[in-house]
Amino acid sequence: MKMTHIEGKDKGKLVLYALSTCVWCKKTKRLLNNLGVGYFYIDVDLLSGEDKEQVLDEVRKHNPACTFPTIVINDGERCIKGFKENEINEALGK
Repeated sequence: MKMTHIEGKDKGKLVLYALSTCVWCKKTKRLLNNLGVGYFYIDVDLLSGEDKEQVLDEVRKHNPACTFPTIVINDGERCIKGFKENEINEALGK
């Protein structure tokens, strides 16, 4: 499956698991864009079949409740579940 990469400042490996229709996911993307950080994202609801199951398994590793948005930082060093602006700012050194 292909993740979309957004260019920006390197603040570590950021992966955002989102849903295309989720207002909180959209706010998270907007916040990351406004912060000017580089990140990868994937809209899980636009996947199907094996790709979707594979991504959901990955989300559950970091967030067993499998809620969205989920931001995984540096391959699991840190995981932010939900739109938590202060936590995201703090994690990215803002």
